[in-house]
Amino acid sequence: MSDTQTPPDRLSNDPRSPHFDAQVLGRGIGIRFKGVEKNNVEEYCVSEGWIRVAAGKALDRHGNPLTIKLTGEVEAYFRDEPTA
Repeated sequence: MSDTQTPPDRLSNDPRSPHFDAQVLGRGIGIRFKGVEKNNVEEYCVSEGWIRVAAGKALDRHGNPLTIKLTGEVEAYFRDEPTA
């Protein structure tokens, strides 16, 4: 990650995903979806305008949460300043 002021365009909190970045997640990412702060986002993509959120307490056969893809305006931001 070269730019420390802008979050990545796409990020996932699933370690098996190619879009997983533990360093960025450790810093803290905030997501606003359609102007509302969301705390249950599993994955997001700003350029394509979607987020994935858990569908209640439902789990798939591997024990992972089932997700729903919602489309709309997505804004990602860092919750705190970078640590040097």
